Amino acid sequence: MGEALGEGNSEGFARATEVRTFRFPRDHGPHPAFRNEWWYITGNLKSREGRRFGFQATFFRSGLRPSVAPSPSAWRTNQIWMAHAALTDLKRVVHLSDERFARQGAGLAGAAVGPVRVWLENWQLEQAQGERRWQLQLPAEDFELDLTLEQSAPIVLQGNQGLSQKSATPGNASYYYSIPRMQVSGRITQGDREHAVTGLAWFDREWSTSALSTDQEGWDWFSLHIRDGRNLMFYRLRTKGGGNDPNSGGSVSDGSGLVQTLGPESLSLTPLRYWTSEGRHYPIEWRLQLQGEPSPWIVKAILEDQEMALSVHYWEGAVDVIDERSSNLLGSGYLEMTGYQ
Repeated sequence: MGEALGEGNSEGFARATEVRTFRFPRDHGPHPAFRNEWWYITGNLKSREGRRFGFQATFFRSGLRPSVAPSPSAWRTNQIWMAHAALTDLKRVVHLSDERFARQGAGLAGAAVGPVRVWLENWQLEQAQGERRWQLQLPAEDFELDLTLEQSAPIVLQGNQGLSQKSATPGNASYYYSIPRMQVSGRITQGDREHAVTGLAWFDREWSTSALSTDQEGWDWFSLHIRDGRNLMFYRLRTKGGGNDPNSGGSVSDGSGLVQTLGPESLSLTPLRYWTSEGRHYPIEWRLQLQGEPSPWIVKAILEDQEMALSVHYWEGAVDVIDERSSNLLGSGYLEMTGYQ
């Protein structure tokens, strides 16, 4: 994943170099002038019986070249797509994942506006019944998601008004916005078992041409829903050798639209416990000290093995947020960790 976002051959592609004006719903759709783009949803759900689930659905677009010559063939395209899906079932102590690839040619995959729709074969995310409601339909190999997501917090433009600098090199940046809190309802199917579920989700949108530099090896990304209504996002960019890159950052927002931008000095992250898979050591429990917060938070995976062992290996899973002093549950969220060897 880091390689796709690195400083490779970007000739002819647009780059994120300055603040832009975001327009919705247009910017929910594709930006093919840029090399990379994704639509990313994660969430924590519970069934009527109290059964806990976590889910991920991500659509990745990658441009092979800036433009393609006109052709009568419907198969000719300069865009390829990858989609990832995952389900964590805490009762079964299992993490299920699936992956698909397709060319954009012949309508196998793509993104459109009017209405907004992103799809790869029969996996799709679309805006429905106004701009605040979305429908996710994702029949994976071992499970199926059929979820309605209702926006319940304003859009947050991350970084500098949506320009998210990832390294010191100009253009190593992305355009990045979030819908940090969405109410979720729908159903999860596993085999012949169907579960009616409700919960909270986080929706991220990002596009870029090159975001990481050669001295960066990966990132640790947190999206947390706190019970008092706050939504926290923070990404720690790791340099080779394990250091913290000064371009790490994030935000704290609430339902009123108030946003506090976070820099690397705004919080500290300390790994507390690791889980190992094929030599990869993932920190699955962290101490997070937010500046101004009276007590540190413990961010803890609800299941150790939530690794996405697909064509790209990374760890992506549901977490709980716990007050270190009182041990009270403060919230839940998702953690993504890439670049671990």
